[in-house]
Amino acid sequence: MYKSIIIITLLLITFIYASLFFVQEGQNGIVLRFGKVVRSNNNNPLVYNPGMHWKIPFIEDVKVIDTRINTTENQADRFVTMEKKDLIIDSYIKWRVNNLSKYYLSTGGDITKAEILIKRKFSDRLRSELGKLDVRSIVTDFRNKLMNNVKNSLNYGVTDNIYSAKIIKTNNSSMSMLGIKIIDVRIKQINLPIEVFDAIYKRMRAERESVARRHRSQGKEEAEKIRAIADYQVTRIISEAKKQSSIIKGIADAKIIKIYAQSFSKDPDFYDFIKRLKIYRNSFKNNKNIMVLNSQDSFFKFINEFK
Repeated sequence: MYKSIIIITLLLITFIYASLFFVQEGQNGIVLRFGKVVRSNNNNPLVYNPGMHWKIPFIEDVKVIDTRINTTENQADRFVTMEKKDLIIDSYIKWRVNNLSKYYLSTGGDITKAEILIKRKFSDRLRSELGKLDVRSIVTDFRNKLMNNVKNSLNYGVTDNIYSAKIIKTNNSSMSMLGIKIIDVRIKQINLPIEVFDAIYKRMRAERESVARRHRSQGKEEAEKIRAIADYQVTRIISEAKKQSSIIKGIADAKIIKIYAQSFSKDPDFYDFIKRLKIYRNSFKNNKNIMVLNSQDSFFKFINEFK
């Protein structure tokens, strides 16, 4: 009797345990009956919100799927721009599940498989959009527009023309077919490949050296002009100074001669005497001087007078 009650109790507990399932916060659950998604009368999949729920034990199985926003990091990959230039772009994607039935059918509820599909479609769409832009547009003005285009293309299969308001349909199937909604896509970093970076660096260096040579050449030309102007100014100033000096000296000599003439004209004999004394002094200044003159010569006029 007691054994039967115990067995019945254990079976009841097992049945209840097998019938109950819990969905945690941030998750949703779908029930699979013989491997197929259980649907309502409207043919919509039955989605179970967070909380405690019931299922038919041993017949139905529950698949719990995380519906929170997930972040998928993309490895840095090489892309080609409109100018046929390579860029290494590092990016990430934020997404969440918005249709559990489609998500389960397309991925089996495996988040790894979902990320592989998302990365593949994102890479294709980003590659297509980058092929329409040059490097300057990618890193400046159209970057946000580019990200919105990629997101809209993944979600709805449409994109805006970068340079106009025209809506363009893409050939890529949208992520809604996978039961996924892309919340945001972002480029974290844009780098140049090593070989391109080196080539650009060498080109920039050559351009800067060319500019430096041009500036040096222009500087030398300007320096020669300044030196020529300065030399001309110096020559002109010196010539003008010499001219003024000569004029002043001429005026001074004229005044001296005038003063001498006025002074010595008052006593010509005294002037003649002074002048001859200077001549004597200059003539006999050196003891080695020898002059052969007639003693009656006028040179000895005053000397003969003192004999």
